Amino acid sequence: MMISHSTRMTDDDESFGNEEELDGGRESPVAGQLHFPSVPSSGLKEWTYDMRRSMQEIVPGLFLGPYSSAKPAKPDYLLSNGITHIICVRCTMEAKIVRPRFPDRFSYLVLDIADCPTENIIQHFRAVRDFINESHERGGKTLIHGNAGISRSAALTIAFVMEKYGLTYKKAYDLLQTKRFCVNPNEGFAQQLMAFESIYLANLTCLGSNSDRSLKRNFEDIDRSMERMDTDS
Repeated sequence: MMISHSTRMTDDDESFGNEEELDGGRESPVAGQLHFPSVPSSGLKEWTYDMRRSMQEIVPGLFLGPYSSAKPAKPDYLLSNGITHIICVRCTMEAKIVRPRFPDRFSYLVLDIADCPTENIIQHFRAVRDFINESHERGGKTLIHGNAGISRSAALTIAFVMEKYGLTYKKAYDLLQTKRFCVNPNEGFAQQLMAFESIYLANLTCLGSNSDRSLKRNFEDIDRSMERMDTDS
């Protein structure tokens, strides 16, 4: 049984809330006990259809977009936006087209993920988190792209934003929509993100009740929980 996400919208939807609604209750119940970075301002602006063909900065240093943002004619566009690292998401059938185009200019993480509800995407969350964090530590910026920048790459971005800012799945999803309105993870990915929310919030609850534990150690616990889920799947 798949769980529907009540806030998922299509490109035909004209209204997507206001900034005051997004500001309310962004954090998880235990996030306030820890020292997460402040959630960036949503910066709502009018969405136009052609924007789906370009990348948008979701949070500082992290962009989400389609493969067309990283095509052979786009290196100057990427460099002008400060991109140093690229996460390229594709399935086997797309590999001849959706692939690293500038390996001499950017650091790449290539993930083979099918946009299928039964695909195990949660197994990639740790690698994505570590790759983005490495980029940020070096003063760089990361682009996550799939083919369209709507489902697979959006799900990976949501997971990173949840963990970095201590957000629930819904709040992270809402934040992404204010930047890239066309995001729409498939139902299986939405279900896995909700499972991930339960994992990391449970670990945060344990951390909040034990001041002697570090945030780094807590994320190690999350990684172990995710490994168990991968083994059981």
